[in-house]
Amino acid sequence: MNRVLYVRNLGRISFSEGLRVQEQLQRQHLDELAGKTKDPARDTLLLCEHYPVYTTGYRTAQYPAAEEDRLRKFGAEFHRTNRGGLITYHGPGQLVVYPVLNLAHFRKSMKWYICQLEKSVIRTCQSFGIQAQTSPDTGVWVGDRKICAVGVHGSRFVTTHGLALNCNPDMTWFRHIVPCGIVGKGVTSLSMELGQNVRIQDAVPTMVTSFAEQFDCSEVRDWDQNVPVETQSEGSKMHYWILTKEGTFHLYMYY
Repeated sequence: MNRVLYVRNLGRISFSEGLRVQEQLQRQHLDELAGKTKDPARDTLLLCEHYPVYTTGYRTAQYPAAEEDRLRKFGAEFHRTNRGGLITYHGPGQLVVYPVLNLAHFRKSMKWYICQLEKSVIRTCQSFGIQAQTSPDTGVWVGDRKICAVGVHGSRFVTTHGLALNCNPDMTWFRHIVPCGIVGKGVTSLSMELGQNVRIQDAVPTMVTSFAEQFDCSEVRDWDQNVPVETQSEGSKMHYWILTKEGTFHLYMYY
């Protein structure tokens, strides 16, 4: 099957804006499935970075209004979502990836999908020389320290939400919560594991390449330009990423 993956950079945005874009793309897929449009929806990888925010999944009983107010006082937003998983933090220095995919183009299994996301992150970590793995707890770990949170939602096998890879975030934000509701385990980042500063734009090329290969995408295209993107796999192809204002990243092609 010819699987085309579109990559769209949203830069640093609020959680609400990220959710709005996801829902817009999800609606396009659902409208296509319902026969409401003849325009094909795009399987899309959204890349972004959020302002400080705590989010919960659909299991919210242990996060009453008082807990929400407590966390907001630290200066972060707070959102309750329909994804799986418990509470987590997103903020600057964390690469957030929202795949909006119709799994009918891949494999109609949410369990398989989560496994592929985790494997994509493991491949990304390996490219930095970090040995990461999964555990009975969702996400990707380095020992007993979580380096990437995973929480997804699916409607008619159209996915939203996704993963958050810690590159160089301010780790003090995690001290205010029990990340993902898992007691007795810690949180880490690419920078902490390597002992050097790893920025989001350092991780993006490998993350995109790892995802495309793990999901067996035959072509990756830039959302805005709608032009093919050559990945860097096997050392035979190249793509380049540049830093733009406010810490955002964008694909820059050489032909």
